[in-house]
Amino acid sequence: MPHLISRADRDQAPRTGLRAALAGLSPSYFALVMATGIVAIAAELQGRPLVAAVLFDLNVVAYALLWLLSLLRLAWHPRRMAADLADHHRGPGFFTTVAATCVLGSQMLLAGHPGPALALWLLGALLWFALTYAIFAALAVRHDKPSLAEGIHGGWLLAVVATQSVAVLGALLAAQAPQPWRLELNFLALSMWLWGGMLYIWTMTLIFYRYVFFRFSPGDLAPPYWINMGAMAISTLAGARLIANAPEAPFLASLLPFLKGFTVFYWATASWWIPMLVVLALWRHLWRRFPLRYDPLYWGAVFPLGMYAVCSAEMAQAMTLDFLSWIPPVFLYAALAAWGLTFYGMLRSLLRRRDDQPAAEAS
Repeated sequence: MPHLISRADRDQAPRTGLRAALAGLSPSYFALVMATGIVAIAAELQGRPLVAAVLFDLNVVAYALLWLLSLLRLAWHPRRMAADLADHHRGPGFFTTVAATCVLGSQMLLAGHPGPALALWLLGALLWFALTYAIFAALAVRHDKPSLAEGIHGGWLLAVVATQSVAVLGALLAAQAPQPWRLELNFLALSMWLWGGMLYIWTMTLIFYRYVFFRFSPGDLAPPYWINMGAMAISTLAGARLIANAPEAPFLASLLPFLKGFTVFYWATASWWIPMLVVLALWRHLWRRFPLRYDPLYWGAVFPLGMYAVCSAEMAQAMTLDFLSWIPPVFLYAALAAWGLTFYGMLRSLLRRRDDQPAAEAS
C-alpha cells in the first residue's frame, strides 16, 4: 500500500525507470529526426506526398519528444551531460540537434509554414554557435585525451552536417525573403557553406589517415562512418540551393562558376564514398560476422541515403543535368528501406527494454 512505501524506496523508484534510462541517452538520438526529415523531403520531391506527410507528422512528434527527454536528462543528470559534451566519442553527437532542427525547418518551409521554419532556423543557428565553440573548446582544453586512433571517428563529421544544414535552410529562406534580407541570408548561407567545406577537409584528413594507417576492427566501423558520404551530400545540396538563388544575388552570380565547380566536387566525393562504405559494411557484417543489432547511431546511416537522393535531384535541376534523374528514385527507395528497418529495430529495442525492466526491478 502507498503508506507502507518508505521514503528511501520512493527516492529510489524513479532511478529504475525513466530517470535511469535517460542517464545514458545518446546525444546522437536527434539523428532520428534528421533521417526521418530528409527521407520525407526526398519522398515529396519524387512525388510521394502521402509518405512525406506521414513522415512529417511523425517527425514533429519525434522532435518534441526528444527535446523533452533531453531537457529531463539535463535536469536529472547534468554531470553526465556535461561529461558527454567533452567526450571525443559522444560529444560530436550533440550536433545532431542542430541538423535535426534545420531539417525539420526545411520540412516546415516546404509544407508552407515559413514562420515556424524561420524560428527553427534561428534556433538551429543559435545551437550551432553554442555547440561549436562549447564542444571544440572543451575537447581542446581537456587534460586526458585519447589517441588519434581511439578518438577520431565518422561522427565528427556531424559538425559539418550541422553547419551545412544551417546553410541549406538559410538559402531556402533567402529564396522567399524580401530584400535586403534576401541578400544577407544568401551571404550567410554562402559563408556557412564555405566553412563547412573547410571543416570537412580538416576532419576527413584525420579520418582517412586513421582508416589507412591504424588497425581497423569491425567494432571500429560504427554506423556514423556513413556520415563520410552524408556530409558531402548535404554540402552538395547547399551548393545547389545557392546556384538556384544566384539570379537574385549579384555576388552569387559572380561566383557561379566557383559554386558549380565545388558543388560537383562535393557530389563526386559523396558518390565515391558509397561503394567504399558498402564494401566495408559487407566486410564488417558478412566476412567478420559482426552482429547487426539496433543502435541509435544507425539513424546516422539512414540520413546520408536520403540526403544523396535529395542533393542529386536538386543539383540536377539547378545545373540542368537531366542524365542524373535516375539516381534520386533509387536512393529514395534505399532510404525508405533503411528507415523502415531502423525504425523496426528501435521499436523492438524499446519493447525489449520495457519487458526486461520488471525483471530487473524484481531482482
